[in-house]
Amino acid sequence: MLDVLEARTPPTVALAVAVVAVSTSAILVRWSDAPSVVLALYRVLLTTLLVAPFAFTRYRGAFSAFDRRDVLVATLTGAALAIHFAAYFESLAWTSVAASVTLVQSQPLFVAVGAAAFLHERIGTRKALGIAVAIAGMVAMSAGEFLAGAAVAGSRPLYGNGLAVLGAFMAAVYVLAGRSLRQRVAVVPYVLVVYTACALTLFAVAVAQDLPLTGYGRREWLLFFALAVGPGLFGHTVINWALEHVESSVVSVSLLGEPVGATILALLLLSETPGSATVAGGLVVLAGIYVTAAARA
Repeated sequence: MLDVLEARTPPTVALAVAVVAVSTSAILVRWSDAPSVVLALYRVLLTTLLVAPFAFTRYRGAFSAFDRRDVLVATLTGAALAIHFAAYFESLAWTSVAASVTLVQSQPLFVAVGAAAFLHERIGTRKALGIAVAIAGMVAMSAGEFLAGAAVAGSRPLYGNGLAVLGAFMAAVYVLAGRSLRQRVAVVPYVLVVYTACALTLFAVAVAQDLPLTGYGRREWLLFFALAVGPGLFGHTVINWALEHVESSVVSVSLLGEPVGATILALLLLSETPGSATVAGGLVVLAGIYVTAAARA
């Protein structure tokens, strides 16, 4: 698939396809009855198996670019990705799709702060303004959902929203930890190592929690596979590829389409109509993320 991308597909078109693909993730998670950690495990594991043939054919020699430090960084990056998936998937059980996807997409805010703290990148006035606006939107959204009640916002919206923010934070750790490594290593070997570490982390958590890893019916396996092919292969893997060809700020801003797409799909497929507070707060959050991601420090 990545060979076709490199030869024929404009990066902006590939990025648009990726945004549509990741927008389906929340719906597929909601349709599944599997525990969130198990769901995340099989999504990542099946995506890894789909990527592996590319890694061990065309990109076999690229693994020589990894040294011991790179393997450690990739492992930590995969662990952060595992926590991101587990927290995000679990959040969907407790809050609305619109709130969960919007909040989990706030990772550019944490990336901006983390880059300033650890990579000595200047935040700048526009980024600081964007962060402040987005935080205000998060507070308004969470407070509004709490007051709206379970019929609109989910059974435990504050808890679910908190998990979504944790997912956003760990996504930022994933981005920051892998930034330097991604500049030196080809996309397929990179994602294979990171996805493998992510899958092993999720497997360890599932075993520690004594979660059932087998006994799922055909419907669940179809959902596992759909998560791997859609949001996994055509979503996040293509986004990683696009980072070679499109500015990271463009990618970050483009991903703001995920909350919009997921909310529309939730309305059409789950009959989940977001409350006015969720819509208003979500728009403020998206505005803040846009300012943060698009700003030049």
